[in-house]
Amino acid sequence: SLCLDLTVKTQSRPGQPWCQVQGSVDTKPFLQYDSDSNKVRPLGFLGEEVNDTKAWTQLSQTLGEAGRKLRMVLPDIKLDRKEMRGPPSLQVRLCCQREAEQCSGASLLFSLNGRTALLLDTMSITWIVIDPGATRLKEEWESNQELAEYFRKISTGDCSYWLREFLEHWENMLLPEPQSTSIHLVACIILLIITQLVLIASSS
Repeated sequence: SLCLDLTVKTQSRPGQPWCQVQGSVDTKPFLQYDSDSNKVRPLGFLGEEVNDTKAWTQLSQTLGEAGRKLRMVLPDIKLDRKEMRGPPSLQVRLCCQREAEQCSGASLLFSLNGRTALLLDTMSITWIVIDPGATRLKEEWESNQELAEYFRKISTGDCSYWLREFLEHWENMLLPEPQSTSIHLVACIILLIITQLVLIASSS
């Protein structure tokens, strides 16, 4: 799975970007983006492996566009809670999965000022209220077909495309788990043998 964690603010202090993004594949970070530089920076071997691809260039452009679009809707977001004070910040976790050469799942999780509010299943365009205070927001966004279509496109379309393209480069880089499992198994066997030897020595 590929996930992009976006944080967008209406206001930011000097020297602090109003939009920041971290991308990961199977929980392994591979990119960072900020609105000040308007550039995507590769992280680790995974990022370095794909930062010269066409998909990487398109991803860079799309993250800037997504940040601007979310910043435009942020001032209109209001939860039904009086304790929400100060300039709001929106956190969006966009994830997609692929199976059998096609997108098998995609969603966006929205949080406001760190409080999880809404989940959008973009495969079926189903909105799920997590914070009851977000009920009004859900109704507003549910009736905004243009916004819902944008969320669907960026998750089931763009995200799935990036994952497909990147996996071609990562195919041999995302398979360390079986090796670590075998190492753990060997360690257990060695420990068992040592235990048996100790028991034999103590009984003789």
